[in-house]
Amino acid sequence: MGERVILHCDLNSFFASVELLSYPELQDLPVAVCGDPASRHGIILAKNEPAKKLGVKTAETIWQARQKAPGLVLLPSHHGLYREYSRKINELYGHYTDLVEPFGVDESWLDITGSMHLFGGDPQAIADDIRRAVKEEFGLTVSVGVSFNKIFAKLGSDYKKPDATTVISPENWREIVWPLPVGDLLFVGRAARQALNGIGVKTIGDLAHCKPEMLETLLGKLGYQLHQYANGLDRSPVRPQHETEQVKSVGNGTTFPQNLTRWEEICTGLSVLSDSVAMRMRRHGLYCGGVSVTIRDAQFKTITRQKRLPESTHLMKDIYEAAMELTRAAWKAPTPIRMLTVTALHITDAAESYHQMDLLGEPQTRRSEKQEKLEQAMDAIRGKYGKDAIAFGSNGGKQVGWDD
Repeated sequence: MGERVILHCDLNSFFASVELLSYPELQDLPVAVCGDPASRHGIILAKNEPAKKLGVKTAETIWQARQKAPGLVLLPSHHGLYREYSRKINELYGHYTDLVEPFGVDESWLDITGSMHLFGGDPQAIADDIRRAVKEEFGLTVSVGVSFNKIFAKLGSDYKKPDATTVISPENWREIVWPLPVGDLLFVGRAARQALNGIGVKTIGDLAHCKPEMLETLLGKLGYQLHQYANGLDRSPVRPQHETEQVKSVGNGTTFPQNLTRWEEICTGLSVLSDSVAMRMRRHGLYCGGVSVTIRDAQFKTITRQKRLPESTHLMKDIYEAAMELTRAAWKAPTPIRMLTVTALHITDAAESYHQMDLLGEPQTRRSEKQEKLEQAMDAIRGKYGKDAIAFGSNGGKQVGWDD
C-alpha cells in the first residue's frame, strides 16, 4: 500500500440511520430526516436507502421530495443524538489508531500505518473489521475507503455504498479514480465544477492531464491543489482529534422566518450576525482581516461577496460596516432575502499595528479603543446576565451606541 495506509470511514445515511434505530418497522420504507417547515427549514437533511433509490436528495425541499416519493415518511432531527453517536464511534476508531481525524459528524480519516501490524497487517481486513464492529455495537453501517492518501481514501468510501470496503492502491488508482466525474473530487464545489466543465474537464483524469499553470489561472491556488489531488500527490496528514486546526474563518448565518425586503430589515439581520461573529472572536482572542457575506433569495439563488479590511479587527462595528457595504452592492431591491451569513476571514491571533487617520485627524486607533471598551463592556454584561441581556440597536443601517 506504499508509505501510508489511510482509511476514510463514512457512516451511511447517518442521520436517518440513527433515527431508524427507534423505528425498526420503517427500515424498508422511504424515510427522510427534515427540519421544521413552520420555521422555514423545510428541507431534507438526510434520507435512507429506499428514499435515495426514489431520487430523494439532501438539501431539496420537502415538497420536491414528496413529488418523487409520495409515501415519504418524515422524521424530525435530533442533532445532539447524532453528536453523541459520532463521539462514541470515533472512540471505537481510536481502538485501531490514535490518528483519527473527524470530518464532519459522520466521517473520519484514520491513519493506521503505524498500528496495522497489531491487527494482522491487512488494510482491507482491518477496514472490514471496523465495519463489523460498528454494525454490531451501534446497529449502523459504514463504508470504508482504503488508500495511500486522504483524498483517495475519501473517494474510496464514496465509491461503493452502503456497507462496503473499497481499496484504491498505488497499483489500481488510475483505473478507479481517473474515470470518475471531476465533481467527485474533494473540494470541487459547484462553481469549480462548472468552471472546469467549461474548459472540457469532465473527469478527474481530464483534470490530472491539465497543465497546472492553466488551472491556477482558472481557479487560483485551488487549481494547483486539485491538480495535485488528481495525480495522487496529496500528502496532508491525518490530524488527531486532540490537535486543533488553525481557525480560518468565523461565521454565523440564519434563515429568517419571513423574507427580508426592506433595507432596514436587512441591516438589523446583518447587525445581529456581525455582533455574534465579533463576540466569538473576542472570546477566543482572534482577529479578522476580511469579511464575507452570503445572500440567498427566495428562489434559493445564492451569491457570496468578500473584501479585505484596512486593518485586523474583532469589533462588531467594523465587521458590520463591511457586511453592509458588501450587501448594499450585491442586493437589488426589493428582491426578497431568505438567508444571510456573515463570515470573518483571514483569522489571526494578533491585531495588526497599522492604523488609519480619519478626516478630522483623530487617530483610528483611539476610536478603535473607545469601541473596544464599549464592546468589552457588553461582553461583560452578557457574561453575567446572558447573551440576550444587551444588544446593539439598529436604525436604518446606523448602529446605536457607536462613538462617531
